[in-house]
Amino acid sequence: MATLYGGLDKPGPYVVFMKWYPGYMSAPHSYATDRLSVVLAGTWWVNSGADFDPANAVPVPAGGFVRRVARTPHYDGVMANAKEPAVIALFGIAPVDLQLVDSTKPAWRQV
Repeated sequence: MATLYGGLDKPGPYVVFMKWYPGYMSAPHSYATDRLSVVLAGTWWVNSGADFDPANAVPVPAGGFVRRVARTPHYDGVMANAKEPAVIALFGIAPVDLQLVDSTKPAWRQV
């Protein structure tokens, strides 16, 4: 992750770039504020809901836009068979206050 402006834990707006490598997804989680995401490269796979079900994630190709609504569980990442990582630009207002749906499980999952 590369922070371009602000920070995820500092009050105020932020801009970060995040690289997702093939074979990894986040566990279901939510944020305190809305987040806007633009896929800069690769394909990012996204889904909403508290149940981790990567088989039903939706592909978002480069140029695609995703809005994450505050306090709505979701997860995302890159499928194992992808040929390249995905690079995402994230925009929002911090502090993010990431909350895992199930804090007894890891925050990242191999897929």
